[in-house]
Amino acid sequence: MNELSEQQAFLVLNALPNIGPITLNRLLAELGGDPREVFIAGAGRLGQVKGVGPVICATLANWREHFDLAREEERMAQACTTFVTSRDAGYPKLLREINDPPIGLYRKGGYDFSQPCIAIVGSRRTTLYGQSVAKKLAADLARMGFCVVSGLARGIDTAAHEGALSVGGKTAAVLGNGIDIVYPPENLALYRQIEEQGAIVSEFPFTRRADKQSFAMRNRIIAGMSDAVVVVESDVGGGSMITARFAGEQGRLIFAVPGRIDQASSAGCHQLIRDGATLLTGVDDILSELSYLDGLRPSPIPEKTTGGTALAASNLTAEEQKVYACFAGGAMVSIDTVSGQTGLPASQLSATLMMLELKRLIAKRADGTFEAR
Repeated sequence: MNELSEQQAFLVLNALPNIGPITLNRLLAELGGDPREVFIAGAGRLGQVKGVGPVICATLANWREHFDLAREEERMAQACTTFVTSRDAGYPKLLREINDPPIGLYRKGGYDFSQPCIAIVGSRRTTLYGQSVAKKLAADLARMGFCVVSGLARGIDTAAHEGALSVGGKTAAVLGNGIDIVYPPENLALYRQIEEQGAIVSEFPFTRRADKQSFAMRNRIIAGMSDAVVVVESDVGGGSMITARFAGEQGRLIFAVPGRIDQASSAGCHQLIRDGATLLTGVDDILSELSYLDGLRPSPIPEKTTGGTALAASNLTAEEQKVYACFAGGAMVSIDTVSGQTGLPASQLSATLMMLELKRLIAKRADGTFEAR
C-alpha cells in the first residue's frame, strides 16, 4: 500500500468501520507511528495489538471496499475542507492528552486553535435566561482571547457561538456528523459565519449522519480540547452531562451555572454543583480557577535560550507592550493605575492583562494588583 501518502493513510484509517479511536492509536503506537505501516503489516503482526482481531484485520486488508478515498478527497476539495492529523500544528494541543483522541479532524475555516479553549454547553430546550448567560459568558471569554467551543446545537450551543462572534472573537463548532451536514438546518447562517471567523471540526467522514454514539464521541472532543467546560442549562439526562462526565475523566475544570430550583432545565447543573463542580457566577470564577491551577502545575523545563522573558516580551502587540511597560522596575500595579497610564478602555485593558498573564509575563496577586513575573 505504498501508493498511499501519510495524509491519505490517516484519512483512510479514520473512516474505516469497526475500528475505534483507542484501537487506532494502539495500532499507530505499535507500528512506529506511521499510518502506512498499518496497511503493510500482515495479519499476524496486526493480531498482536490489543483489540485487533480477524474482523479488523479483514477491514484493513480490504479497505477499498469500505471507503472511497478518491471521492472523499474530491468532496474535501469542493467543500474547502482539510484533514488535520494529530501530528499537525493545527490539531488542538489538549486533545492529544485524552485517552482516545481522534487520529485526525476534518476542518473548515482557518482558525488553528492557537488560543486556549473554553467549552460552553447546555440544553437544546433552554430559557431566555440561559441563552442570555451563555451569550454573555462567551462574549466575555472571547474578548479575553479564549476560543469558545460548543456543538452548534439549538439552544445554549447556538447562544455560545453567537456570543463569541458578536465581539469578533474565535469560536469552534464540533459536529456529531459529517462536516458537510448542517444540523440543525436553521443554523446554516451561523455555520457559515463560524467557518469565516473560526473553525468547524468533525472526526466523521462526509455524509455521516448523527446518532447517539456520534454525539457522545463529539462530546468527548468538546471536553478534550478545552481547559474548562461550562454547563449553562441541562436536565439530569441531558447530553451536556455526558460532556461534563468526559471533562471529569479528562481532568478538565467543570463549571455549572445555577438556575431556578423548580425548572428541570437547571436540575443537571445543580447536580453537578452537588457533585463538586464549581458554581459559576461570572467569567472571573473561570479566570480565578485557571490562575490557581496554573500556579500548581509544574512549569515546563525552559529551553536554553538567552533572554527568556525578554524574548517573550518582544513578541507582543502594541497594546500589550503599552500595558507591560507599566511594570518596568518590578512595580506592583493596580488595574486603575494601568488604566490611567495607558488610557485603554476597561474591556480592552482586561483582555490585554489576561493575555499577558497567559504569556506568563505578569501575575495577579491576591489583593487584586498585578506584578511582573
